[in-house]
Amino acid sequence: MHPTDKAARVAGAVYLSLVFTAPLRLIYIPSTLFVQGNATATANNIAAHEWLFRFGIVGDLLTGTISIFLVLAFYRLFKAVDQNQATLMVILGGLMVAPIYFLNSLNDAAALLLARGADFLSVFQKPQRDAIAMLFLRLHHHGVVANEIFWGLWLFPLALLVLKSGFFPRFLGVWLIINGFAYVIDSFTGLLLPQYEDMVSNIMFPALFGELAFMLWLVIKGAKVQPLAVAPA
Repeated sequence: MHPTDKAARVAGAVYLSLVFTAPLRLIYIPSTLFVQGNATATANNIAAHEWLFRFGIVGDLLTGTISIFLVLAFYRLFKAVDQNQATLMVILGGLMVAPIYFLNSLNDAAALLLARGADFLSVFQKPQRDAIAMLFLRLHHHGVVANEIFWGLWLFPLALLVLKSGFFPRFLGVWLIINGFAYVIDSFTGLLLPQYEDMVSNIMFPALFGELAFMLWLVIKGAKVQPLAVAPA
């Protein structure tokens, strides 16, 4: 196996591992435990399913860690194509994304403490604790919305590297650019016009399959390395 093809498949495997960590806290836990507009019911669900919520915290920590290894794997794959673009990809996709995941785990840890009603929180009545727990959950959500900017921005240098490298079909690079714009639009909608956040997210959802397509291509097809031209004798 060519070293470039091997590097592509390693990056794809690391990319694929995000499928097992990111959706837990991002999608499954909110849809299972959170009750819109009802802080008490949400806090009760968290307390009743403490281990599930704890797994969500671990999932965020793992996702942040994997994102660092992912951009480093891509850097190894693309550094010979354009080192400046590869470095920008590492900064936007690892150094900016991972810290927000780590910080968000603290928001969830605070929400869990409040939902469980630790002894030192007895000065607060339960409705007060539930409301503060909901505040930390909302902060977690706003952290996700802010992080979507970097989920999108890092895809732009990655897409340019895909297009310049010749290792992959050009449509994957174009799709990654569209995917990046979708994340950025989602983020700014959530920050500036939150009342339209769900509607815009649903509209942008098909564009987000660009990452999945690229991920599967890396794992299944790898990188197509062009053979060196042989000079005529």
